Amino acid sequence: MMVKHAEPGGKRLKRWGWLLLLGLTGCQAGGGALKLGTLLPLSGDLAQFGPGMQNAASLLVQTVNECGGVNGQPVELISEDDQTQPTAGAAAMTKLVDVDGVAGVVGAAGSAVSGAAVDIAVRGQVVMISPASTSPVFTERAKKGELQGFWFRTAPPDSFQGEALAQLLKKRGWSRVGILAINNDYGRGLAQATQQGLQKQGGQVVATQFYEGQSASFDSEVRAVFGRDPQAVILVGYPETGTLVIRSAFQQGFVPRIPLVLTDGLKDNQLAQLVGKTPQGQWITAGAMGTAPAAGGPGLKDFQQRYRQAFNQEPNVFAPNTWDAAAVLVLAAQAAQANQGAKVKEKITAVANPPGTPVTDVCEGLALLKQGQEIDYQGASSTVDFDPQGDVVGEYAVWMVNPDGTIKVVETITVRGS
Repeated sequence: MMVKHAEPGGKRLKRWGWLLLLGLTGCQAGGGALKLGTLLPLSGDLAQFGPGMQNAASLLVQTVNECGGVNGQPVELISEDDQTQPTAGAAAMTKLVDVDGVAGVVGAAGSAVSGAAVDIAVRGQVVMISPASTSPVFTERAKKGELQGFWFRTAPPDSFQGEALAQLLKKRGWSRVGILAINNDYGRGLAQATQQGLQKQGGQVVATQFYEGQSASFDSEVRAVFGRDPQAVILVGYPETGTLVIRSAFQQGFVPRIPLVLTDGLKDNQLAQLVGKTPQGQWITAGAMGTAPAAGGPGLKDFQQRYRQAFNQEPNVFAPNTWDAAAVLVLAAQAAQANQGAKVKEKITAVANPPGTPVTDVCEGLALLKQGQEIDYQGASSTVDFDPQGDVVGEYAVWMVNPDGTIKVVETITVRGS
């Protein structure tokens, strides 16, 4: 397998360079091979998630190449750091499309980055499958035909997560809530979806406030929401800045008096450590609850075992979604017997949705496709059944921060689109 990476951040890329070396030895792609790209946050506000997602994509391609590749040749993976910035993501996508000539891209993670990159993918007829961009904007654009069938995602949209949050709040008896969200596509989209979900459940949003990711202080935004005395506050954010917001809420005396409800962007195993402890030695985030897309597909256990064996650590929240995004791309290329994006696009739902022989192992799926059979890929994150907008069904884990700072899943909520 050939793995290339750009160096937009110099030292930052060197920091993560070892992650991209997986499978280099004895594995080279020849001319005409299937080229895939990754557009993931190896630096910036989502850097807590990016390396684990990159690991999953690299492991998938290595696995595929070890069982014969696609269309008779090894798959080539070209990896770019989107720096969690729309401008950097757009530049990286332009390189992947115009210079590298990829057929498909796994990414981006942040919705704002995907929003900046998706039109470039559509223009270049490149299939884009995001493992983590959840803004409802993409569903609406797909319904209008603007994405021309080149957009898919293996994480459900925030219109679904808004419903899940509303169900969680109702179950806890919190009908008056505040929303504090990062001011980007992800934050605005999920804030709106949550407000709509709450209204359906008879709840009330007493205050909604957006904060800028580059702010030096978040004290005034925190006061604007927590100061309205809500029964709980929903925080929509990412680890790098979201932890600072939580710390500000604690320093101003709002947390833990007012419960925190967090979203998928903050489900990080190191969340408690990033926020810190009280003077009494307790984790500030202890007791906080949240929602995140639940990885519960038929192929989850096999993926987790492969990941642990390869990296000696647990996969992060969006790693299973990343594995599935890459798997669907290689399976679609084999089904199409072509390595061009436009032809790969036509086979995405054919390999991911019923009918067909259910398969959880990507190599088994490739073998069946080479024999001319139909398959129904069952993924690690979900069954990966796409609707006409490229969305999957929403399965959400309700998670909680334990007193010892670890995170545990306490229940699952299912939400289906219309």
